[in-house]
Amino acid sequence: MNIDIPAGKDAIGYVWGEMVPGIGTSAAAFSLSVYQHTTLGLREFEAARLRIAQINGCLFCLDWRTDRDGVKVEDDFPDAVTNWRTTEAFDERTRLAAEYAERYALDHHNLDEEFWTRMSEHYSQREIVELTMSLGAWLAFGRLNHVLGIDAVCVLPNH
Repeated sequence: MNIDIPAGKDAIGYVWGEMVPGIGTSAAAFSLSVYQHTTLGLREFEAARLRIAQINGCLFCLDWRTDRDGVKVEDDFPDAVTNWRTTEAFDERTRLAAEYAERYALDHHNLDEEFWTRMSEHYSQREIVELTMSLGAWLAFGRLNHVLGIDAVCVLPNH
């Protein structure tokens, strides 16, 4: 871990809640709102989230699975995300979500007209903005967890 966590403190709770309360609690609220207020389908949501997690290398994020009323993506879904270009497990919306996540994180200067045409064929403008905000949250906060080393000490609920 690259920062000191006081003995007996949960690393995530401390960093996101106590260490810099004016920023951390607001960041945590934004991160939580992405899950609570999404209108995106579970598969496209998880494809984008997992692709960012794969790029960031956040161990906690890689292990996490979004649960919607007891429903989660299948166990081999992360492999499909890795192979988003060729997998037969994805419909076009899910494939585009994974592609957008990858390009957002690694090549955002080259999101060209052809890409936006395809996005607009499958997503409303509102959904594009929502997905973009979600990508920003996952990229920033997953990277924060990994860079600070707190992703390796986090314990997932129910694990």
